[in-house]
Amino acid sequence: MLALALVFTIAVTTPWHLIDLPKPDATLDFTTAEIARQNAFRHEILPWSTASWIISIVVPLAIGFSPLGRRLYDGLRVRPWIIAVPFTVAGVVLITSLLTVPTDVLAERISLKYGLSVRNWRLWVWDRGINWALTSLGLAVIAVVLVALAKRWRQGWWLPGAIIAALLVLGVSFAYPVLVEPRFNHFTSMPAGAQRNEFLALAKQDGVPVQDVLVADASKRTTALNAYVSGFGSTRRLVVYDTLLKDTPPAQVRLVVAHELGHAAEDDVLHGTLIGVLGTAFGITLLYLLLGARMADPRRAALLVAMVAAGTTLASPVQNLVSRKIEARADYHSLRLTNDPQDFVAMQHDLAVQNISGLDPSAWRYWMFADHPTPPERIAMGRAWASQNGSTVPPLAKR
Repeated sequence: MLALALVFTIAVTTPWHLIDLPKPDATLDFTTAEIARQNAFRHEILPWSTASWIISIVVPLAIGFSPLGRRLYDGLRVRPWIIAVPFTVAGVVLITSLLTVPTDVLAERISLKYGLSVRNWRLWVWDRGINWALTSLGLAVIAVVLVALAKRWRQGWWLPGAIIAALLVLGVSFAYPVLVEPRFNHFTSMPAGAQRNEFLALAKQDGVPVQDVLVADASKRTTALNAYVSGFGSTRRLVVYDTLLKDTPPAQVRLVVAHELGHAAEDDVLHGTLIGVLGTAFGITLLYLLLGARMADPRRAALLVAMVAAGTTLASPVQNLVSRKIEARADYHSLRLTNDPQDFVAMQHDLAVQNISGLDPSAWRYWMFADHPTPPERIAMGRAWASQNGSTVPPLAKR
């Protein structure tokens, strides 16, 4: 029943087709030098980022599906189990994080070399520490709850477990903007002025209630340009990177904001949370089918971490497929709201160049990692929309 509900929700809330697109072609809009720079960057960084990804999956699996997990629990010599389980979970996450340090350092050095990253190593270590703490906390809470429920109801723990885990996902998604995001960035209201007034007017025109536009101090970490919407209900916020406001043409910033308003208008965060709630409940039932009453053994805490790692990895292609469709709808919304395909195409080009985005990833990388359409795909949408509405956008590379 949960599987059917999950499939139905994804099928109904995902915009599978918006507009017929021409075949994406990066050479139409990106110069030879721009393509060469992107290829060089990816040639240097992908071996290390891929190795880090593999390690982050293999290590939890190797620990959790072998006697190492139980030995880790026993070796901690911490009692009672309600304390030992969080320490075990944190230990698995810490070992994984430490083993990915060499590859992540090399990847960060390449990002620094190309000017995409600007953070110092002290901030890099801080970010990793916060990520470790938050990941460990989330997994530890789930592990403790499931073990406690399995000890209480050895054959029926899946039902309260699925409900509690689903409520945790809902709560985290709601509170994420006010509890987690401030751990990484400082947010300030956009100063009063013409640009802020334009954004608020655009939101009003779109019928999206936006009380404020927040600016994140992303420039302490990166030169990448970005904006996003997070939370829902009273915690929903529209955030733009300070890097986006520095040198980006106002018309392009307006298009980026219109894209984010598209997410708000369609309640994409809420729909994504609903899918996450159902997916989590479904995952707990699968866990019950695999472990049953054995979940009551706290020495299996590392196995739980391994199963979460395996499950999230297997779910990635579906999550990314849905995300790409949602992002495409936000692009389409941006075009409809602004009626500006010329600047839309220029914006997608400039963002891709500044962020050194992959223009033509391999098929497996596209399915495993791409949560947005590629820049050529997004540009193709801009051209298709322009053609549908009686205008044309000439190739940028030939201007």
